[in-house]
Amino acid sequence: MQFRDLKKQYEVLKKDIDQAMIDVAASSAYIMGKPVKELEAALAEYVGVKHCVSCGNGTDALTIALKVLGVGAGDAVFVPDFTFFASAEVISLEGAHPVFVDVEEESFNICAADLEAKVQQTIAQGQYTPKAVIAVDLFGLPANYPAVKKVAERYGLKIIEDGAQGFGGTLNGKRACGFGDIGTTSFFPAKPLGCYGDGGAIFTDSDEYAALADSFRVHGKGSFKYDNVRIGVNSRLDTLQAAILQVKFRAFCDYELDAVNKAAAMYTERLSGVVDTPVVPEGYYSSWAQYTIKLRDRATRDALQSALKEAGIPSMVYYPTPMHKQTAHAPYGPYADDLCPVATSLCDRVLSLPIHPYITEEDVEMVCSIVSKVAL
Repeated sequence: MQFRDLKKQYEVLKKDIDQAMIDVAASSAYIMGKPVKELEAALAEYVGVKHCVSCGNGTDALTIALKVLGVGAGDAVFVPDFTFFASAEVISLEGAHPVFVDVEEESFNICAADLEAKVQQTIAQGQYTPKAVIAVDLFGLPANYPAVKKVAERYGLKIIEDGAQGFGGTLNGKRACGFGDIGTTSFFPAKPLGCYGDGGAIFTDSDEYAALADSFRVHGKGSFKYDNVRIGVNSRLDTLQAAILQVKFRAFCDYELDAVNKAAAMYTERLSGVVDTPVVPEGYYSSWAQYTIKLRDRATRDALQSALKEAGIPSMVYYPTPMHKQTAHAPYGPYADDLCPVATSLCDRVLSLPIHPYITEEDVEMVCSIVSKVAL
């Protein structure tokens, strides 16, 4: 059993993917070729924004977003304590100060109430200027943007939506990556929409932000390639990856999102009352980057993971350590023991089970059988 079965996906899409790769090889336009612009236009239309600017990976997308907003030394950027390291790493890379915010128990996403508390605390301390919040769409579910936006507007914060795991999710009919001043996503192979290497994208309705993102991704270019007007990065999406994504995007829209939601529903039906299953609130739709359950404690979680491994079933702990306890973030402390209690507790109890559009009902049954034996 595969955690995210990319081999099965390739078998289904092989004919079209192979032809797309051959076409790129024949074109000799390996950097910023026609498929890149075509993909950007299709993704912007899908998300419902004016602009999509592709780039080398999801981390670069966040980095470029911070550069576009002028984030730097002396600024505070607020980020969930329960997330992948890159969401916070980029803040430090820009010379700003990361402020870690607790998350909601049910959604795993940033808690607007704690966001406001951390903003007020930062203002009271007077050392850093609140500048932006990076709201993460964890495991495929959009964050509570109406609540986050109220806080952001109250304190003049810009919103960056980290939709690396959320692409395809919706909130009240609006698609992920379209909620912030700038949205970002990742096309890492295991993401809901993934390529065959690294890739990422930036989304915005702002003409100014889009132009800046386009400049930053190519060494801070101005009117032409060798006119460099700002310090940028080298972060372009390869034509080959764009062509692969075009094929996979069609499958993503046509049936993969529906299939992965059906798989999640099967899990929830069988595991309700056995473990804490993920919650999709009314008005939300998840792209199910992960199906993450919660156990009673670390011992039960670890026992379940061991039992699954013995049966040849992969599982993952996303994430074992909150951001404020990562060694790399020690210089930004010291941190109180109760800084983010929900995030700290989740790190002891979460376990992600295999899920993807091609998982079979038999595979789900096998996983649930072992979960029921260990967790009850």
